[in-house]
Amino acid sequence: MMLSGCGLQPQPSKPKIDLSLPTVTKIRTLSDIKSIALEWSPVYDERVQGYYLYRGKGSKLKRIAKIEDRYSSHYLDTDLTPDTIYEYRLSTYDKMGKESKASPVAKAKTLPIPESVSFLEAIDHLPREVKLIWRPHPFQRVEWYIIERSEPANEKWQQRATLKGRLNAEYIDKDLKDNHIYYYRVRVKTCDGILSKPSKTVKANTKPRPSIVRGLTATKNLPKKIIVRWQPNPEPDIDHYNVYKSIFEIGPYIVAAKTKRTEYVDLIDEDGAKRYYKVTAVDSDGLESFKQDVPVVGQTLPKPLPPVIDEQRFENGTLYLRWESPDGRAVKYIVNKIEKEGFLKESVYTFTNIRSTTFTDAGLKPGVKYIYTVIAVDKYGIESKPSKEIVIKVPKS
Repeated sequence: MMLSGCGLQPQPSKPKIDLSLPTVTKIRTLSDIKSIALEWSPVYDERVQGYYLYRGKGSKLKRIAKIEDRYSSHYLDTDLTPDTIYEYRLSTYDKMGKESKASPVAKAKTLPIPESVSFLEAIDHLPREVKLIWRPHPFQRVEWYIIERSEPANEKWQQRATLKGRLNAEYIDKDLKDNHIYYYRVRVKTCDGILSKPSKTVKANTKPRPSIVRGLTATKNLPKKIIVRWQPNPEPDIDHYNVYKSIFEIGPYIVAAKTKRTEYVDLIDEDGAKRYYKVTAVDSDGLESFKQDVPVVGQTLPKPLPPVIDEQRFENGTLYLRWESPDGRAVKYIVNKIEKEGFLKESVYTFTNIRSTTFTDAGLKPGVKYIYTVIAVDKYGIESKPSKEIVIKVPKS
């Protein structure tokens, strides 16, 4: 049975020595980090009741334990300081408390606190993660690895994780900031709670987001569509681009498309429609660049301007009209004619594919009201709004 003590025993004012009592001839020791085991050959003399154990250095040994059985041969001294030399002596005692001559001094040194892992490496440039690998500790009593982390802006070390199992050899730190520096170190902890000093410090940098997409442009002169273009990102692992769109400059912006190209065609069945765009790059790890602060604005081709009537004449039952296209986009024209006869009868006529800027309408009937408008049509077939109305009321004959 191994005995152990928790504190120093009361010291006698002056030990009473009986030189006739048998002594312990030799103490054998076995050291651990915070304890030393003592072993001796028991003394079976009937006068011996037990043993007094002394500990210290040189002549300054203090009694630390009373072992109350002469058959005892082991004692465990605990709560010691690692990497420290201790000296021990034993004496026997009788019923009267008299002691024998002390045994020869036995010296023992506690083991040092184990070093941390001898090899530690950080694998960085990962998306919002850092992977740590190390060599499993050779000391069989190591049971835990304590992962600690700090940052340049906060040098205080924080415990990040505790891994159980001596043969564990990696830890992945997740949910980190993009393009951010972290420092790591590892401590080991034995099964009896002894914590090592920290390992060397390793530095890691998480992967940055892709750079902001540059060269963003949007067309303003195409019918029923807007083409958004941008420069390809310099990163080699760009997977695709997200195109965000809004009808308002301030947003909200929603994803309109995901494309591997550097162009997006937005089909809009509306003339002169404005849209606002932002584009981001997404790499193979799913990291997305920041959006542009200022969007690019695109617009579908607006309608041509309405024709401007330069001249109108009514002679001998014939109407003469002449106009011009203010923006020069018209390639042909449409003339709409409404014929109103009384309050109830109304007829509508349309004259299409007019290639000139003049129109003649003969044979207008007396007592009938006529209303004319002209519409410009550009090369894409987009029609302008009607010109101002030309109203002709033919007098009755």
